[in-house]
Amino acid sequence: MGPIYVITDPGADLPVVEQARAAARGGAAWVQLRHKTASSNDLAALIRQILQEMTAFGARLIVNDRVEVALETGVHGLHIGQGDGDAAAIRQRMPPGMILGLSIETVAQARVIPPGVDYIGAGPVRATSTKPDHATPIGFEGLAQIVAAAALPTYAIGGLNPGDARAVRATGAIGMAVVSAVTRAPDPEAATRALLAEWGTA
Repeated sequence: MGPIYVITDPGADLPVVEQARAAARGGAAWVQLRHKTASSNDLAALIRQILQEMTAFGARLIVNDRVEVALETGVHGLHIGQGDGDAAAIRQRMPPGMILGLSIETVAQARVIPPGVDYIGAGPVRATSTKPDHATPIGFEGLAQIVAAAALPTYAIGGLNPGDARAVRATGAIGMAVVSAVTRAPDPEAATRALLAEWGTA
């Protein structure tokens, strides 16, 4: 599980497919397709278009929320939020080897993660404009508390930028998930490389 997790942003200037490619070329271990307004058919088509490329780059392609799309396309993994269904039941429907991620917003949630979840995304660390309906920001102290309570590989998410790697690592998280820091950068591939390099020296 590499440290840099990039989530696509359909509101950015660069098309989602190109965001994914740039992140994978830059060394992101995870690329999540998050596109709330795309139809299931369109999202499945996007996955089929880039799944082999992501594999070739050594990145895992994750789809956000869409259980049926994940099962239909055989994407590397699925990430769900607290309101997206029962994680244990979803895991039972998934084939062996498919990764399941879960968003965690509080220590209470971190203490009751069902079996079968492979990693969690904890946050938001800070307020973020890319997800206006986000929960109350937890800060780095809250992140550390969730990491300790969850006892699962944890990616920090929410308003993270270049310069944050040291603070994230200090909480015990294994990596950081970013949106704008890559998708809205002038050169998303270079931005991903820079984040990876920063993590390595943090």
